[in-house]
Amino acid sequence: GHVFKLSPLPRTKFNKNFWTNTFALFRSFMVKGVVKGKVVLKWGDKEYTTYTATDGFFRFEFHPETPMLPGTYPVQVDYVKELNGIVHHTISGIGSLYVPHNNTYFFVSDIDDTFLISHSANVWRKLYVLLTKNAHSRKPFAGVVNHYQLLANALCENNTSNPFFYVSSSEWNLYDFIKEFCRKNKMPEGVFFLSQIKKLTQLWKTGGGKHGAKFMCIVRILEAYPQQKFVLLGDDSQQDPIIYDSIVSHFPDRIAAVYLRHVHEKNISNVNEKIANMKKLGIPVCHFVHSAEAIEHSASIGLIASTKSVHTQMK
Repeated sequence: GHVFKLSPLPRTKFNKNFWTNTFALFRSFMVKGVVKGKVVLKWGDKEYTTYTATDGFFRFEFHPETPMLPGTYPVQVDYVKELNGIVHHTISGIGSLYVPHNNTYFFVSDIDDTFLISHSANVWRKLYVLLTKNAHSRKPFAGVVNHYQLLANALCENNTSNPFFYVSSSEWNLYDFIKEFCRKNKMPEGVFFLSQIKKLTQLWKTGGGKHGAKFMCIVRILEAYPQQKFVLLGDDSQQDPIIYDSIVSHFPDRIAAVYLRHVHEKNISNVNEKIANMKKLGIPVCHFVHSAEAIEHSASIGLIASTKSVHTQMK
């Protein structure tokens, strides 16, 4: 989470006004983090303390004494402001602690140009969309929501669903936007891993996070769930083919399939090389333009129901 001195209020109205959307984006980057702030998490009878980084970011890692059943649990985190050892005031935030069901497949998905149309490879088009659109006017690719919903419910029992981890080079500044976009478009519920907060002067660099950090984040997820098979979903506009190829080479027995949306022609020979590397290790890879192709592929390898059943559901 983050602790901010200055941050925008959650947006409640969405319209097509250019200035409203532009100002909302600017406000997302006009943030000031609390540095070295004391943050306390209470779980059961124990209390855990950490301190914020220079951008206000904090992270807890702890081991509950009692094993937790799958589900979502509310968790309260307190920012405790002290002066000379005396508590002046406390501000609380409520979040969620998610324990996934022990299902067959877990999913790691990129965001920009994987399911959210973003034009990441073109700086000016990307900025134009960011400045003029909002979470309700931005669009997902045709058919992608259906594909993700089918994957979320694949081979599940007892009304459970497969967990999704959304790992992106987009910054935490855009968290509220991304959450609202996913809610509005009925994307599967998931856990978000975004890049470090950027300042307003860095707005033009949005989405240009460190891709090495993205690789390490995915590695952490795989190591946290050592018994599960993972499916990786991304696109070929930036570094996903390189990152996913590296993941597959390190964890060949853990990856069930890789999906890469084709949105960019540049460096296509390098993309094809990475795909060939993954296929040599026996990993099914689908490099597709339309989500219908990805759905057909998922059915062909047994990730989801047969294509005939899928068409029946779509009708």
